[in-house]
Amino acid sequence: MQFDFIEHQLLVLTSDGRQKSLALRPQSVADFYRAFLQALSSLGIEVRIWPMPVEVPNPVRFDLDHEHASYDAEYAHRFWTILTRLVPIFSEFRGRFIGKHSPIHFFWGSFDLASTRFSGRRAPVRAEADSITREAYSHEVISAGFWPGGAEVEGAAFYAYAAPEPPGFKTATIKPEKAFYSPLGEFLLMYDDVRQAKDPRKDLLDFLQTTYEAGANLANWPRADLESLPDRSS
Repeated sequence: MQFDFIEHQLLVLTSDGRQKSLALRPQSVADFYRAFLQALSSLGIEVRIWPMPVEVPNPVRFDLDHEHASYDAEYAHRFWTILTRLVPIFSEFRGRFIGKHSPIHFFWGSFDLASTRFSGRRAPVRAEADSITREAYSHEVISAGFWPGGAEVEGAAFYAYAAPEPPGFKTATIKPEKAFYSPLGEFLLMYDDVRQAKDPRKDLLDFLQTTYEAGANLANWPRADLESLPDRSS
């Protein structure tokens, strides 16, 4: 299945050459969900889907959600364009690290593009956390990404955090100057500040590199074993 944000359609393709397409347009979640299941069934694809959205306030079952029905093609395309331009920069940053590293991936729940580095060491168990959070942070990580914003942050932003957060991280010196430590427990660099910068690519790479170095140095990560040489942070 592929989302096409140029022609604005969802394509369902099978290995034997058959396909179905669904238009991405203003319609209720329930109507789209019903059409989606019908498209799968017409191709002989029978699946079981848990019909509850996650990581959103006041979730409503997909098949019962007639309230949310907006789709702005222009802004969907803009967001997709931003992601396609950011992936090569995050991939370049990922290439500096030879330890365990996530793919450059997109979280559908929180709608962020993410890149996560691992030290290889276990982290303290988060006994009070849910099972997903305990597994996600079972080992030391330094993560960064791009997020379109939400109730906590007005406007799109780049973020970076260390888990567990080492002492002194929140007061570390980070580049560029407009980056700041947020009450969310992570560094933020607003997208508009990067977009309007003289050299947006450099500012973003500086942010990714300096937040990583701050977390790795303060947490005593074995950087010599985890990073490629020569240093390409400039």
